[in-house]
Amino acid sequence: MSVTAAPALLDRDGLNALVSALVAQGRTVIGPTVRDGAIVLAELDSADALPFGWGVELDAGRYRLVRREDGAAFAHSAGPQSWKNFLHPARERLWSAERTPEGDVSFTAEEPAVPSYAFLGVRPCDLRAIAIQDRVLTGGRHTDSGYAGRRERALLIAVECTEPGATCFCVSTGGGPAADPGYDLALTEVDGRFLVRVGSDEGAALLEQVPHRDARPDVEETARATVDAARERMGRALPPVDLRDLMGASLAAERWDDVAARCLTCGNCTMVCPTCFCTTTEEVTDLTGDHTERWQHWDSCFDLDFSYLHGGPVRSSPRSRYRQWLTHKLGTWHDQFDTSGCVGCGRCIAWCPVGIDITEEVAALDAERAARETETD
Repeated sequence: MSVTAAPALLDRDGLNALVSALVAQGRTVIGPTVRDGAIVLAELDSADALPFGWGVELDAGRYRLVRREDGAAFAHSAGPQSWKNFLHPARERLWSAERTPEGDVSFTAEEPAVPSYAFLGVRPCDLRAIAIQDRVLTGGRHTDSGYAGRRERALLIAVECTEPGATCFCVSTGGGPAADPGYDLALTEVDGRFLVRVGSDEGAALLEQVPHRDARPDVEETARATVDAARERMGRALPPVDLRDLMGASLAAERWDDVAARCLTCGNCTMVCPTCFCTTTEEVTDLTGDHTERWQHWDSCFDLDFSYLHGGPVRSSPRSRYRQWLTHKLGTWHDQFDTSGCVGCGRCIAWCPVGIDITEEVAALDAERAARETETD
C-alpha cells in the first residue's frame, strides 16, 4: 500500500505517547529492554523501559552490555531473541484428547486467544527475517494457522540501524541498516529524537494520535547520512560470491571436518536465528491414560534425532549436521523459498559457545573451492 504521509519527528515524550497509544488500543507492546545482563525483548508498558544509554560489545562467542554516554535508546545490536519468539513460539499446544468413562475419545483443537502485538524496535535484518518467515509459514499449501493469526494482528515499528555491531553482516546478504518496506512505522534515532516514516494506513492513523511535528529537511538528511554511514561499518561480511553455487560445490569440502571438530551441535545457532523454523511434535499423556495433548515445539537440524528414520539418524555426525544447516541456510533455501535463509544479524556468531563464525566458515569454503579449481587448471 502506498502511503504519502510526510516524515515526522518525535521526542522522548512523543515516544512514550506512542507506547501509551498502543496500550490504549489493547495491544501488547514488545520491545528491547535490559534484563539479566542482556538486551532482551519483553512486554513494555512505557518507553522509559527501553535501553536508553546501553550498547553492546560483540564478537564470536561474546556478548557484553556497555554503558553509553549519549543516552541513545536503539544504539545496540540484536540481542539473543528475535521476534520469532512471539510469532512462532518455542512451544505451542495443538490439541488435547479425553477418554470418557464409556470408552469414547473426544478431541479438542487448541484455539488460543491471539494477541494483538505491537513490535517496537524491529531492526531491518529482523524485518527481513519476518518477511522470510511469512513466506515459509504462510506462503505455501500448508499454512501455520497459529503463526498466521499472530502475524496478521501484529503492528511493526522498525528502527533503522545507526551503529552496527562487530558481528553484523546484513549488507553482504543483500540487506542493510535501512528499513525495507513491510513496516507500519519506521524510526531513525537522531540526536535524542526520532524521525518517523509511515509505511501503512494503520501506521499513519497511529501517528495521528501522538504529539509530533513535521521533520525539517536537515533532520531527514542527517538521518539518511547516519544510516548510510552505518552501511560502511559492518563488522563482518560474507564473501561476494554466489553462495548457492558455493554450497552446492562444497558438499565434499575438507572444511566441514574442521568446523565439526569445534561444533558442539548444541543448536544455539538455530535457536537464536530469526528465520530457522523447524518444529517437531510430541504427545504428552497423563498417568491414567485418559488425557493426552499434542504439543509443537522448536526442533533443530543439529539434534541427532532430527533426521531419525527407521532405526537410525540420517545425519549421525556433527560434520553432516553442520553441513546440512549451512548448505540449507545459504543454498537450498533458495530452491524452497526463492530467498536465502540468512539476513546477516550475526546472532549465530555471538551466541555460539565456541565462537564459530558463519562468515569465516563460508570464506574458508570459498578459498578451498578456489584452491581446487587452481589445482585442476
